[in-house]
Amino acid sequence: MSEPSDENNHIEKLYEFGERLNDSKDKSQNLKDYQGIIDAAKTSIKAKQLAAQLIPRFFKFFPGLSGLAMDTHLDLIEEEELGVRVQAIRGLPLFCKDTPEHIAKIVDILVQLLAADEFVERDAVHKALMALLRQDVKASLTALFKHIASVDEPSTDEFIREKVLSFIRDKVFPIKAELLKPQEEMERHITDLIKKSIEDVTGSEFRMFMDFLKSLSIFGEKAPPERMKELIGIIEGQADLDAQFNVEDADHIDRLISCLYMALPFVVRGASSSKFLNYINKHIIPVFDKLPEERKLDLLKALAEISPYTTPPDSRQILPSVVQLLKKYMPRRKTGDEMNFTYVECLLYTFHHLAHKVPNATNSLCGYKIVTGQPSDRLGEDFSELYKDFTERLSNVEELTRATMKKLTQGMAEHNKAMAAAKSDEAKGSIKTQKQNTTTGLRTCNNILAMTKPLHSKTPSFIGDKSVNLSWKEATKPLVPSTTTAVGGKRPGNPANGSGNFPSKKGRGGGGLQNQLVNRALEGLSQGGRGGPRGRGRGWGGRGRGRGYR
Repeated sequence: MSEPSDENNHIEKLYEFGERLNDSKDKSQNLKDYQGIIDAAKTSIKAKQLAAQLIPRFFKFFPGLSGLAMDTHLDLIEEEELGVRVQAIRGLPLFCKDTPEHIAKIVDILVQLLAADEFVERDAVHKALMALLRQDVKASLTALFKHIASVDEPSTDEFIREKVLSFIRDKVFPIKAELLKPQEEMERHITDLIKKSIEDVTGSEFRMFMDFLKSLSIFGEKAPPERMKELIGIIEGQADLDAQFNVEDADHIDRLISCLYMALPFVVRGASSSKFLNYINKHIIPVFDKLPEERKLDLLKALAEISPYTTPPDSRQILPSVVQLLKKYMPRRKTGDEMNFTYVECLLYTFHHLAHKVPNATNSLCGYKIVTGQPSDRLGEDFSELYKDFTERLSNVEELTRATMKKLTQGMAEHNKAMAAAKSDEAKGSIKTQKQNTTTGLRTCNNILAMTKPLHSKTPSFIGDKSVNLSWKEATKPLVPSTTTAVGGKRPGNPANGSGNFPSKKGRGGGGLQNQLVNRALEGLSQGGRGGPRGRGRGWGGRGRGRGYR
């Protein structure tokens, strides 16, 4: 430790060096003064703090000493004394003020310091990074995103990576309007950076990035169709629609279904769902029985929600598979077959919306006699047995549904009596939940009857509007599944830093748990209800495809 007299001497000399440099018109001639500042940075604590201000301030005037100056300053950042470290961190952006070629290096240094233990130190790091972003947003963002790891530049430090992601999420994204200028150019730049980064992300990270991209003006309400195509293309890539499907890969199933839900807002705005539908039709529906039980309903709900927006060619392609599933879950006779009411609701809704676009496709699938004048009407062929089979199934479903509604209505009366007699808040809360589940069950049954009724005609009118409101969408109508808490996934997530499972901002009315309880309410009432959804919630929260998603 320096003696007080030595320390005062060092401080006095530093002030002299600084004053001469300030006053000099040609500062490059004051090489000895700048060298003196660098040397003083190795003396007392107060001298180090003052040197940490002066080294970056005059850095640009002495390119011959740039390496030594930078190394000395980095030594100050590693000092034991907190005050010295903080002052050195605050000075880092000044190295780039007139020498932007150093931005990437300074960002790299600051990134390593994001893991600092002391709050005041981390705060200085955040402020330094924000200063660099305001100074040169393009170069700074590029340097930051390199630490989120892509295939080209794998990161070896997961902890630092999580810190960078947190910084981008908490500090950069909220002030995008201020930082991303010129707007269109910089929004495109950050979009390209994100597209490279999401090759290896967790589920919550993927959703975070997609939510951010959706908020950019280049993807706003007035964006051209190709922009929607770009976003849905990103989601399709994350869903691995080019990969060979393995029904035992629960990770891929989770990712596929979650991405399908994420694609819905863009499909509603006109983006094509063809690639998703083709993959589901070719790979998923043929092995539907082998899917995890809790994922079957997720898939059927997603298909139902996307069906109003399918194109006629896609509708014609997937309709046969939907009819086969519909027949599977609509028993022809009371033979003891179970009927899952929510499955039937989903499939009938999907059937109506697909058939509405290609009505004559149902002639050879259900035995109808719809005339469009096209060869695909196939009116010369006898499909009467198909019509008989299909309408018998409809009638049986209606009978089962009415019987179930009667029992649910009786159950509602019992709930009302129980509520009047309930004493404790706990008992009242339990009865209230039962009443809500019964109400949802009745909505499901009402929907089934509304959709089976027009299908008995030989020339039915298919529902193609919003007259039927899906039972799980009664309370709220967002387009994301409530119980999927994480989407995406490749790295092992770090829950403490928000990279594992995270709560959905918008819960779906009647999500997984709700439907589980509804099916329990229906269970035992008319052979049905078993095998209902058990909800979602494990998500796909890891990174590294094939591991960590559950």
